[in-house]
Amino acid sequence: MFNPNMVPVRQQFNAQHIDNISEAAAKALAAKGDWVHPGEKIAIAVGSRGVANIAKVTRAVCDFVRAKGAQPFIFPAMGSHGNATPEGQREVLAGYDVTEEAMGAPIVSSLKVERIPSELPMPVYMDAHALAADGTVVINRIKPHTDFHGDYESGLMKMCVIGTGKHAQALAVHRYGADGLRDYIPQIAREVLQKANVRLGIGLVENAYDQTMLLEALIPEEIPTREPELLEIAKANMPRLPVDALDILLIDQMGKDISGVGIDTNIIGRMGIPGQPEPAAPRIKRITVSRLTPGAHGNAIGMGLADFCTQELMDGIDWAATYENTVTSTFLSRGNLPLVAKDEAQAFAWALRTIGTTQAQDARIIRIRDTLHLSEFWVSEALWHALAGGNIEQTGPAQPLLDEATGRYRG
Repeated sequence: MFNPNMVPVRQQFNAQHIDNISEAAAKALAAKGDWVHPGEKIAIAVGSRGVANIAKVTRAVCDFVRAKGAQPFIFPAMGSHGNATPEGQREVLAGYDVTEEAMGAPIVSSLKVERIPSELPMPVYMDAHALAADGTVVINRIKPHTDFHGDYESGLMKMCVIGTGKHAQALAVHRYGADGLRDYIPQIAREVLQKANVRLGIGLVENAYDQTMLLEALIPEEIPTREPELLEIAKANMPRLPVDALDILLIDQMGKDISGVGIDTNIIGRMGIPGQPEPAAPRIKRITVSRLTPGAHGNAIGMGLADFCTQELMDGIDWAATYENTVTSTFLSRGNLPLVAKDEAQAFAWALRTIGTTQAQDARIIRIRDTLHLSEFWVSEALWHALAGGNIEQTGPAQPLLDEATGRYRG
């Protein structure tokens, strides 16, 4: 078996970040004036993504609301995640340390929604408990979306739709496919911002090291104009692979806490949506993925973006959660099971056999932890010779990719 030497490298990105998240959140909340009053009940929308510092930001909002004499409560702002059950969505929040004990506030997890009057051709929903509160605070990371591109992608506008509208809104919007997400999310979000009780949005932008670099509190009138600007900052600071063409990409882990679709489509250059154009770059011949993150809770949506997976990944799948999320999205091929190898060694061997006429010793190979963490990774010696210099440095000696005794990757 060919066992290539892999070189450990570090890629340099903009490292600007906020040192004290709790303090920054408190200042941002205070700067927005008199938005919460004594005796009010304030709903706090928290989603299902692995947002950096989400527990600290959520706790800061809870503390601020309590300090004003109001009563905060948290609700899971999710569509089909957590198997589309109240218990499952509460469990997802707990995986991010957002618990009643840690936040000092109750969590009200329910799929019950109320319909907001609207002239749009589809219904507009909001979590019933949030809508019955005096006000709602929406928290989300702003970043490029994995299904579509536009002025609004993954962020506060989307959270006001798919998040606060729960499973019912997710089903309604996803019926229209990727174009519906792009075209209808802004319209529905504006209805929610104008007619519901949203008091603030907390927009977060992360750098390429999965650190919070910007935190802004926005009143409803500011969200539609400021979010596209924050999205451009997020795009400029997102991690990326250092090349536009690869023979093989080896991914150690995938999951909902990494990306909404498990593997970030913007990183791998594969969208996997019929009728939608594939990204021009990067161009990757074969992709393998080894396992699910613990934070995936068994949800393997996005595995269909890979060509090969391992038995370990397959053994960790919660099929009910995976299929509910996949069917709700309507992008069914993303839930397809890749070819299943007995271990990482076999997955790599199969990938190598199917890259065409490239000689094994010349194969351009990268191994990454996941698509969220791209500052340190491994490259084949053949690729390293092409990369040396620039913003990439070698961090240690080269070593064989595989431990042939165990069939697993080294390191």
